[in-house]
Amino acid sequence: MSTVDVLAQALEWYRAGQAVAVATVVETWGSAPRPVGSQLVVRGDGHMEGSVSGGCVEGAVIVEALEVMEDRAARLLSFGVSDDNAIAVGLACGGKIRVLVEPVADEGQGVLPLALLEELVAAKAARDPIAYVADLDSGARRVDGPANWPERFRLQRSGLEPDGRTFVTLHAPPLRMIVVGGVHIAQHLLPMARACGYDVTLVDPRPAFASPARFGDATLVEEWPDEALRGAGLDAHTAVVTLTHDAKLDDPAIEATLGSEAFYLGCLGSKRTHAKRLDRLHQRGFTPDQTARIHAPVGLDLGGRSPAEIAVSIMAEIVQTARRQGTAPV
Repeated sequence: MSTVDVLAQALEWYRAGQAVAVATVVETWGSAPRPVGSQLVVRGDGHMEGSVSGGCVEGAVIVEALEVMEDRAARLLSFGVSDDNAIAVGLACGGKIRVLVEPVADEGQGVLPLALLEELVAAKAARDPIAYVADLDSGARRVDGPANWPERFRLQRSGLEPDGRTFVTLHAPPLRMIVVGGVHIAQHLLPMARACGYDVTLVDPRPAFASPARFGDATLVEEWPDEALRGAGLDAHTAVVTLTHDAKLDDPAIEATLGSEAFYLGCLGSKRTHAKRLDRLHQRGFTPDQTARIHAPVGLDLGGRSPAEIAVSIMAEIVQTARRQGTAPV
């Protein structure tokens, strides 16, 4: 579950009348298992979603979160191998972390105010980048846009400011993958992408290919790819993969993506197939610099042959690209 999904879950529980607290990794040193900005939500019965340590200190954080709900006041926790309770909480990786635990409340200082939580979740739904800013000394909380934190948004990096009291959590639009072509590879790729935190959509105008029977509850769009992609608002957090092996479907999707900010465009096909594809695109006015964005043959060269193995190679290349470009949250 991604950071912003954690907040959506927190809002859902709170609106249902549950006591809720949100834990956020504020600082890390050494081999910390989860990056700054990682989040965990806990409700009054102890149920949790998300992670702040990959399992090392979640138990201790839940105990503190339940007390925070009672006290209605945030706590800043520290965990490390030198702590007396290091063995008890299981932080044996050699790292240290600090975790901010905030109760959700209608209003107040030192809490995650309901109005701000609603604003964060709404920004996610609208795919708008937003920052949550907490003053660890005064307890003040607010939300900001990218204009106030340009360098942090450029690097996609949450963290403490040099003053040691201002903590900024970035909430970028969730990563998204749009797959064109309901083929066997897509049946393996979509669940992998979901597991990696991507919102996934399958585009295929052929009902027999884009069917719930083949793709379960995935978002299915039965439109021609160029129409679907032009209406999708392809942004810098979107990856597009074409898998149909049919130029009538793939080429319009590629053309729509080349004119967008999508961070990744991968296309199925051999080197020979891709050479012919490039000829068609160049004849239609695209420059070599523009078509150089295309990853083809799609995926890292892992030597895979089966649809599942090819899907693994595609997912690996997308993860690699997102991390190298700084698209994925840190």
